[in-house]
Amino acid sequence: MNALIKQHLIDPEICIRCGTCEETCAVDAVTHNDDNYVVDMEKCNYCMDCIAPCPTGSIDNWRTVHTAYSLEEQFSWEELPEQEKIADGGGDETIEALEDEISALLAEAHKGTGGKAVAPASASKPSVNLYRRSAAASARVQGKLRLTEEGTGNDVRHIVLDLGDTVFPVLEGQSIGIVPPGEDANGRPHDVRLYSVASARDGERPNTNNLALTVKREKGGVCSNYLCDLERGDQVQVTGPFGSTFLIPEDPSAKLLMICTGTGSAPFRAFTERRRRTMPTITGGLTLYFGARRPEELPYFGPLKKVPADLMTQHLVYSRLPDAPKEYVQDRMLENVDDLSMLLSQATAHVYICGLKGMEAGVDDSFAEICRRSGRDWAALKAEMREAGRYHVETY
Repeated sequence: MNALIKQHLIDPEICIRCGTCEETCAVDAVTHNDDNYVVDMEKCNYCMDCIAPCPTGSIDNWRTVHTAYSLEEQFSWEELPEQEKIADGGGDETIEALEDEISALLAEAHKGTGGKAVAPASASKPSVNLYRRSAAASARVQGKLRLTEEGTGNDVRHIVLDLGDTVFPVLEGQSIGIVPPGEDANGRPHDVRLYSVASARDGERPNTNNLALTVKREKGGVCSNYLCDLERGDQVQVTGPFGSTFLIPEDPSAKLLMICTGTGSAPFRAFTERRRRTMPTITGGLTLYFGARRPEELPYFGPLKKVPADLMTQHLVYSRLPDAPKEYVQDRMLENVDDLSMLLSQATAHVYICGLKGMEAGVDDSFAEICRRSGRDWAALKAEMREAGRYHVETY
């Protein structure tokens, strides 16, 4: 009988196609086509460098097999195959040693991260990967609005896409892929880009089959410029939905702490809309820490001012106000130690962090200091919350 193989695989149901694993892999073992990111068994050296950076945990999957799954098989998957039954005595010492090595490396990779992401226990079950590049859904631009003031150099748009008769179920916290037309300098189709949905599950307007995106125009950004330049009535190719863990709990007593910068506000706008529409049954509250350089560069600044205080506590933080010291979300958190310490002590508390990757370390340090002042270990608490589906990070 053939020796057993421990094969590293990526779960297509969880993967959001962000490309982090491929960028991280030093031996080019991770590759992708229009549908899936996959691991080349012949190149993978089990270094585990790709495990910790993965925002969803989709990279952390393994199967023990007699014959490795080919790249072609992996490219065709919509979900991971079940672990095949391995007869007793079918293995050898090599695979056992590899199992021990992988376990040790995974433990080291997850040290400080608390393990892979888990959805809230009460979250609705998401639909994922319904539409792929090879069979994308078509959406029509129904409306668009600039969210930041002209002349600020920070061009952020709110774009509403109408799905028409297409069945495209999406939950708050999920992302969709946009297929920009054309080819790059090498003659290859442009990569699909992911954007978090900024509207509630029942539509930008209640009971409509549409959704909203928050898009920042990036200099040289193929997809962002494509989206920002679209006109009402233009057709857009859409893939997804993606994501199965960064979801809102349906438990009405859940308390949500949302920390973001820039377009990281998109999923929190969706969370807020979901809560607002179900408010009569909600007992848990929302707390938002939102950072920007100036009020005129903060997406949704105007609408946020209309959100009632009994629905959400807001901390809008600015780093470039004239005649004022720079302040970031992590600084404001330390001004509210007692409130945040009390929140973290509750089993109904859920933490969500979304925005630029540079914010993550500062926010983590503030949580550590808040816990230190109350005699708790943040690393242990974070791991406990993540395992319970109450701690979520999505940075880019």
